[in-house]
Amino acid sequence: MTQRDRDRLVVLKKAQKKLIKQSQAAKELDITPRQVRRLLRRLRDQGDAVVVHALRGRQSNRRVSEETRQKIVQVLSQQQYRDFGPTLAAEYLHKMYKVKIGREALRQIMIAAGLWRARRQKVEEVHEWRARRSCRGELVQWDTSDHDWLEGRGPRLYLIHMIDDATSELTARFVTSDSTAENMRLLWFYVEKHGRPLSFYTDKASLFQTTPKISHHLSRVERDPKVLPPTQIGRGLRELGIGWIAAHSPQAKGRVERSFQTAQDRLVKGLRIAGTRTLEDANRYLAEEFVPWWNQHLTVTPANPTDAHRPLRVEHDLASALSHVETRQVASDYTLRYDGRIYQIARRSIVVGLRGSNVRVEWRLDGTIAVRFRDRNLQVSECMVQPKAKVKAPASPRAPKPPKVSAAERLGNINLRKGLPVWIAGQIG
Repeated sequence: MTQRDRDRLVVLKKAQKKLIKQSQAAKELDITPRQVRRLLRRLRDQGDAVVVHALRGRQSNRRVSEETRQKIVQVLSQQQYRDFGPTLAAEYLHKMYKVKIGREALRQIMIAAGLWRARRQKVEEVHEWRARRSCRGELVQWDTSDHDWLEGRGPRLYLIHMIDDATSELTARFVTSDSTAENMRLLWFYVEKHGRPLSFYTDKASLFQTTPKISHHLSRVERDPKVLPPTQIGRGLRELGIGWIAAHSPQAKGRVERSFQTAQDRLVKGLRIAGTRTLEDANRYLAEEFVPWWNQHLTVTPANPTDAHRPLRVEHDLASALSHVETRQVASDYTLRYDGRIYQIARRSIVVGLRGSNVRVEWRLDGTIAVRFRDRNLQVSECMVQPKAKVKAPASPRAPKPPKVSAAERLGNINLRKGLPVWIAGQIG
């Protein structure tokens, strides 16, 4: 009998002895007066055990059968489920083996079987979270995670995350390198699907910010940072009318950092169960399984239902904005050099003022090249440069060798009576 049962028994005995009214006893026990009368009748017939529930000590009718318990332990003992927690294990048991069980019941089964160790809850320092943005598309956090996603089964992959700050809606893709081109491809996909957000929130990586080259030997006045040209991604965002905000620490963009923690736990295990070994299979699982699950279970409703994404307009050319752009000068024969190649401008594209002027050269994501002069697109073609013939230089005539002189001839003109200087005698062979 617990202390709560003893307290209930005291109240019932007071009502039995007429010390309090049945209505007052019902109020103290938080039950109806009718139930109080039932308990008083049972108290007179059965004694003090009336306050103990009749089902106490008996097995629940909803208890998992022993056969199901053995099946669960057998499945979760496999090597591929070695680090699954109760929550994720319950989802995979229902999805792949049609075994429906609550995570708390599964936790007790796993603890009893030695598959899970109970952990004591740590009291963490109270942290005041930054409030979410109110509208979807108002701020999107953008970052890349370098992790062994395939656990050695395939190539090294990088995961690029774009997560909405207001809703936690996820857009992601696996790539083989954290390069400007791969990030631009995901940016293209995001803008085509959702529209142009107000701003992106990233770290200060060289993809987004030009690193200033400052000598530490200069004075503070001389070390003042100058206005540097934007990176290719920064220029593309500016042409699309999208803002860019730099985070000063990883904690500042904590939402996307925590999303990587979830992915490094759940996504790695999902790729393991699916047997993923290639980039294509990893992106297929990401698009068909993980991202839909994330956007269904881990997103929240924004405070303001207004969507802040803006549509693409006529002046927004994704192929032009999301490309590698450089400036080249047109030669007198209407050619230009780029990436070690020579390109000829078509005759119908020649306009006044083109010769000697600077043109914009765009190396696009599909591998094509585009040249623009002011607001006009120029048609160019690559010139096939003929290899230069190697001409052998004529051999220079050699001077005739002097005739050999014997030792006797060298000593013939020497006057031995006068004597010979030592330095000259040393030169004689």
